[in-house]
Amino acid sequence: MPHYVLFDTETTGNQEEDRVIQFGAMIVDQKGKIEAYDEFCYSDVEIKIEAMEVHNITPGLIEGKPKATETTFYKRLEELNSNENFLIAHNISFDMGMIEKEGFINSYQIIDTLRCAKHLFPEMPYHRLQYLRYALELYKVEEAEAAKHNITIKAHDAIGDVLVMKLFLTKLVGKCREIYPDYNPMEKLVELTKTPVLLKSFRFGKYKNKEIAKVAQEDPGYLNWMRTNMDLDEDLKYTLDKVLG
Repeated sequence: MPHYVLFDTETTGNQEEDRVIQFGAMIVDQKGKIEAYDEFCYSDVEIKIEAMEVHNITPGLIEGKPKATETTFYKRLEELNSNENFLIAHNISFDMGMIEKEGFINSYQIIDTLRCAKHLFPEMPYHRLQYLRYALELYKVEEAEAAKHNITIKAHDAIGDVLVMKLFLTKLVGKCREIYPDYNPMEKLVELTKTPVLLKSFRFGKYKNKEIAKVAQEDPGYLNWMRTNMDLDEDLKYTLDKVLG
């Protein structure tokens, strides 16, 4: 019987040397039973000020805490690490990269709720978790859900974000059933996670809100410069490659 492991990390920063300092997770089994985890963990990597600004985790909060691999959640993550189970996160490549630094080797089926959001809610101007929280009115039901599991919801806090992600996953499953009625929704989300998204318009820069295909006709040199010189996510790389031929 599959388990669904929804998780989020807070970290010392977003560079190669940075490490996990908080795990938030909810593990759901087939009967709907939920295990909730909210654990700080110690790292000897200094927490960057920019990271503290986002998650409010200061050095004193992690002093004396177990290392990431010694937390209860990480041990449970390893126990369930098989292809019958699902590992789920919003922008999972970041969180996966962080746990891989701890020695984790993945065997789960992977669902990235960020990429799935781009596929299934293409009309949304943004797909950040907090944006979706309000756009889809998840905030109206999150307090009742949090009370069931004794969770406090805060933006950019690992366990708070996981709770919102769990509510959003329900929306994704519903959308899958609507658009792909002949498919198992969880299996379809795994497939969509593996499928790059063809983006319609820019979300930043000098051509913000402009159609990418039209910009490719009018200013292909700029798009070639972007492709060569900027650190772009996989979906934007895929889109630029398509429109530039």
